Order: sequence, then structure tokens, then C-alpha cells
Amino acid sequence: MANIFPRWSNLLPLKIAVCVLSVAGGVVLAFTYYATPKALVVGYQPSQPMPFSHKLHVDQIGMDCRYCHSFVEVAGHSNVPTGNTCWNCHQHIQRESPKLAPLRKSMDPAFPGYDGKPIEWVRIHKAPDYVKFNHSAHVNRGISCVSCHGAVDQMEVIAQDQNHSMGWCLTCHRAPETQLRPLEEVYNMKYDAAQYLKAHPQPEVTTPAEFGLMLKEQFMVAPKTTCATCHH
Repeated sequence: MANIFPRWSNLLPLKIAVCVLSVAGGVVLAFTYYATPKALVVGYQPSQPMPFSHKLHVDQIGMDCRYCHSFVEVAGHSNVPTGNTCWNCHQHIQRESPKLAPLRKSMDPAFPGYDGKPIEWVRIHKAPDYVKFNHSAHVNRGISCVSCHGAVDQMEVIAQDQNHSMGWCLTCHRAPETQLRPLEEVYNMKYDAAQYLKAHPQPEVTTPAEFGLMLKEQFMVAPKTTCATCHH
């Protein structure tokens, strides 16, 4: 009896299996790369077009976060400073430093190669598009930059400090008193609750935990944990 199927069809099931596995593997890799937000990658530290040391500017010079991130108290997002913000100082300070060449190329018409194009900083902290996060709502109720971004004042190169996952956010929403501090201390990178209480005694408050609960009541902080709080 003649063969119904040609000889090459013997390998067809194997070829189909290889194709299916390749497609499945490609889908997994694509999802991992494109759908998993970098907001979950603790330690993410991309190379930037120009070196910038937060330790130098914040810890040594004493610059306030709001000088560069000027929208943080009034807007839902915290802005990356424009070249103008940097140039306000550096047109007078360390102007000839080779490290500032990208800034001068962007801001200084007398600089060889000047093109006037903004510096393209690589964004590190970014909530997924399906998440709503309002910076001003948090900092104006006693949540410091440190709670989400770590000890930025000690970073020579900025990096992701926390995973910013949904579970991480919910942990704080369920017990916000662990992160609350007086409003005048929100931008103090070296704030210590115990030391603050020694310098500013509070009636019927003796521990940082009690102080946090007091601030929670004082600020009327009652964060929600429903899906619609962040996903709407």
C-alpha cells in the first residue's frame, strides 16, 4: 500500500512543537521586557547623559529637593529639572568642567557644538500607565521623599530604592503612621523621629510610634485600599 503522507511529513509534529514553543517563549520574553514595569526593579541605575551627584548637591551643598523638583508640592507628578534650572547656577559655577559639556551644548550658544536641545535624562521612577499616583497628596500630608526614593542625599548616582509594587503601596496605606513626619520635616533627609521628639516634646507622646499615630489623626490621614483608589 502506498504511503498516504509524504516522507517529509514525519517531522511535521516536531516542527509544529518547535514553532509553538518558540512563539510561547517569545511571548514570555516580550511580556517580561515590555509589560513588567521598571518601577519593580530595585537597584535600577541606568547611565545618564550627564553625571549628577545628589550627594554633592543635597548633602554637601544643602540644596532643597524643591529647587529642582519644583512641581512636587502642587502637582500629581514630580518634574525632572530643565536645563535652565541647572544653568542658573552652572553658568557661574564649574562652567568649564568637562562633565558639564552636555549642559553647555544644550544651554550655551558660545559652546562649540551648541544645539539647544534639552538633555535627555533617563527616567528611573515611573508608575505604570494604569496607576494614578499624586505626589502633592503625599508630601502635603507628611510623607517624605525618603519613604519612596530612599536616602537620595547619599546617592552619587540615583537608583531605584524600593520596588513600588502594589503590595508595597498597600503596606503603607494600611499603616501610614509608620511613615508620617511633621510637614516641616518632609524634605529633611536626616530626619529622626526620636531626635525630633527630644527637641519638640509632645503632650502624651513618648515614642515615634505614638508620634506617628498622633500625626495620622492630626493630618486626618485615612488612605483607602480599594482598587479604585489608584486604578481609575
